[in-house]
Amino acid sequence: MSAKTDKPLPFHFQFAAGAIAGVSEILCMYPLDVAKTRLMLQVGKGGGDQYTSILDVFRRIIKEEGASRLYRGILPPIMVEAPKRAIKFASNDTYAPMYKKLFNKTELTQPLAILTGVTAGVTEALIVATPELVKIRLQAKENAGRYLGTMDCVRKIYAQEGLKAFANGLEATIWRHALWNGGYFGSIFGIKKHMPKAETKKGELLINFVAGAIGGTIGTTLNTPPDVVKTRIQNHNPANGPPRYTTFIGGAKTIMQEEGFRALYKGYLPKVLRLGPGGGILLVVYDTVTTYMRNHFM
Repeated sequence: MSAKTDKPLPFHFQFAAGAIAGVSEILCMYPLDVAKTRLMLQVGKGGGDQYTSILDVFRRIIKEEGASRLYRGILPPIMVEAPKRAIKFASNDTYAPMYKKLFNKTELTQPLAILTGVTAGVTEALIVATPELVKIRLQAKENAGRYLGTMDCVRKIYAQEGLKAFANGLEATIWRHALWNGGYFGSIFGIKKHMPKAETKKGELLINFVAGAIGGTIGTTLNTPPDVVKTRIQNHNPANGPPRYTTFIGGAKTIMQEEGFRALYKGYLPKVLRLGPGGGILLVVYDTVTTYMRNHFM
């Protein structure tokens, strides 16, 4: 590997590459995110008017609300996706050398890869919590006629619930991103270490996609419970009474008591279908863009 390839990218290049990777992933996979939210917001053990599968979500949304609803609420994540994904990768690339120096390591180890990912996840969560809340409100079926669009949603939340409402679900969001990033970057480190060395660029992209997809699946398996709780916290409207869920641990206990453990994994299938392949897309695009930047701008 050349010194040019080893040389770390400046933060603004990392930021730009993460932004491009993030927007590429969300444009490909967003309808699955809508399906995930609809399934996570279903309280109870099924029956009635509840969705039964991903295909049922898609079929009913298209039939009852129109195909455009599959992209309802995409503006907040698009607006935040650039800094969110940029911060994910840039923070991970920044924290890694910091922790190596702190723990007197010359190379990254599996525990440090996990710690780096968790720290990057906490940083990311502080940025995305509020846009996530707006996105959830727009995606929820019961809010279909309540908000006309992103800015209308922001105005109504502020007018009806106050400024503090935009921080609802922050603690659960931190859990969600810390667990996903720790699982994602930690597993990628281990997977790449045990895979054969790529001899061509195509082979390297394949390894990155496989490692990223497996890492995305592991991260999703770890972080779905806090995602379910976060989604329900952020969709709560004070007009409907006091909130049933306020923190991740407390909310998870309530859900398990009332709906069973499996309810903590509502929406898991569309989530893993998005973030498994999505994790591969992220890593491949990020690696491709950073390689281009090293070759042409450094």
